[in-house]
Amino acid sequence: MSRQIPDGARIKTGSFSQDARGRWYINITCEVTVEASEIGTKELGIDLGLKDFAAFSDEALENIEARRFYRDLEPALVVSQRANKRRRTKAIHAKIANRRKDFLHKLSTRIVREYGFISIGNVSSARLAKTRMAKSVLDAGWSMFRSMCVYKAVAHRAYINEPDERFSTQDCNVCEARSGPKGLSGLGIREWVCSGCGTCHQRDRNAARNILRRGRATLAEGIPLR
Repeated sequence: MSRQIPDGARIKTGSFSQDARGRWYINITCEVTVEASEIGTKELGIDLGLKDFAAFSDEALENIEARRFYRDLEPALVVSQRANKRRRTKAIHAKIANRRKDFLHKLSTRIVREYGFISIGNVSSARLAKTRMAKSVLDAGWSMFRSMCVYKAVAHRAYINEPDERFSTQDCNVCEARSGPKGLSGLGIREWVCSGCGTCHQRDRNAARNILRRGRATLAEGIPLR
């Protein structure tokens, strides 16, 4: 995406890059004065996944269904590659990448503007990319989303951390009993009732609340557990 250099900006460094379609760009790093934005007063836990791209601890936010940027254009890409149409293939790859970036930019901006404390699960894209779920994992763009949240949080003065998400789907966020569905057989179970306290959980939202709780616990001081 091309943008004009802001008025009064001090140019620092520059570089060249080429996109998937073979077009060249000059990238310029500028130093600009930005007015401080208001700090969000709310907190949010985010569980990243493949069925739902993001599940949120805040019930005011609906979980975001996973998009199919690559999968939707895969048939056209296969046809183009088999016909050895290189320019068409590059154009499709660029379209996939642009759609993904647009979705992730809009979502990350919305979140850092509204929430002052954000905990995102540390799910490993690299590890899961070596499994049979590789296409879906790479299509999701978890790492890109986390990176966007981190650098945008600086401008919006939000705090972000990435706590350990292990067992977040199995632990009850109310009583912390590990009573949720386990193993491969439990992956399809979307709702469950805690045997410890009787609370009914939606699987991914419960995980997001556990991630928020663990994120709070990593702070040396500040937001108390509720």
